[in-house]
Amino acid sequence: MAKMRVGLLFGGCSGEHEVSIASAQAIARGLSLEGNAEKYDVVPVYIRKDGVWVMDAKDVLASGESLVVSGNMPVEPMGRIPSATDGIDIWFPVLHGPNGEDGTIQGVFELMQMPYVGCGVLASAVGMDKLAMKSAFAQVGLPQVKYMEVLRSQVYSNPCIFPKLCDDIEAALGYPCFVKPANLGSSVGIAKAKDRRELEAALDSAASYDRRIIVEAGVVAREVECAILGNDNPQASVIGEISFNGDFYDYETKYTSGQADLAIPAPLPDNIVTVIQEQAIQAFQAIDGAGLSRVDFFYLEATGEVIINEINTFPGFTATSMYPTLWQASGIPFDQLVDQLIQLGLERTGTPAPSPAVA
Repeated sequence: MAKMRVGLLFGGCSGEHEVSIASAQAIARGLSLEGNAEKYDVVPVYIRKDGVWVMDAKDVLASGESLVVSGNMPVEPMGRIPSATDGIDIWFPVLHGPNGEDGTIQGVFELMQMPYVGCGVLASAVGMDKLAMKSAFAQVGLPQVKYMEVLRSQVYSNPCIFPKLCDDIEAALGYPCFVKPANLGSSVGIAKAKDRRELEAALDSAASYDRRIIVEAGVVAREVECAILGNDNPQASVIGEISFNGDFYDYETKYTSGQADLAIPAPLPDNIVTVIQEQAIQAFQAIDGAGLSRVDFFYLEATGEVIINEINTFPGFTATSMYPTLWQASGIPFDQLVDQLIQLGLERTGTPAPSPAVA
């Protein structure tokens, strides 16, 4: 039987463009290993930072460097799906953040009636929007930190309204608190505020990224994560813990080597591990997840409480990222993990899984 052609879509218009390239490189390596190489042909498709599609982007995948605009490249506008994609059997979107992890590219695949890896339109959109996500979690009773919704119009309002907004945040949440754009991934635009001056600056910064903002109360807690794999019967991985020296797990800390330490499995009581795994599956099902997600929690060791932080429907996927590392520690090596994800994507659409090619 002929090999299945996997459209590995990476790059994109978000601030996580470079991370996407690194994730795609790792996935391509995993699909080239023995066993996978017999079943799959990888077709690298790159989206430049300006939204232009580049077909057969092997050079980008090999170099790991983003492309600059050039007049002699075989490209097509983002708004038109290149005709060369017709031979692709399943898409593997490796796009982090807006325009890739928020349901937009998933909607394109749905319109194309093509199978794809990962969460669908609804789960992706809810998982990206922190306020919608929290509403979904509240509906199933998952414990969360106190938070408030703020609109850009409130931040950019007249001098009488903005101070009252800050008063309300201080009264409801206190300090420290965290200010986040509702629709950005990988800690982009997030700030920790420890006083009124920092709160005002954080709100102004977040409003420059998104019209909807979330402000959360700070907690003293350990930060732990759980990976989910599956469709209708999802499985939870072992638990990992992140430790770092900064104020919080920001973009620089997350993606700079040596800035954070991972403990896998995390040194936690067995009953706490069970609670985290059960709540991770509950969160995944609450947004109607499919394929994969990573769910992040706060563990308040002093009280034994577990509080959900957020769900990430397409987490970083380099060989050292938390998601594949958690599954490696759970008994699923990287090459088997990417194979299972493809099969789960096929399962959702009832597409037959590939068989090894006959030599």
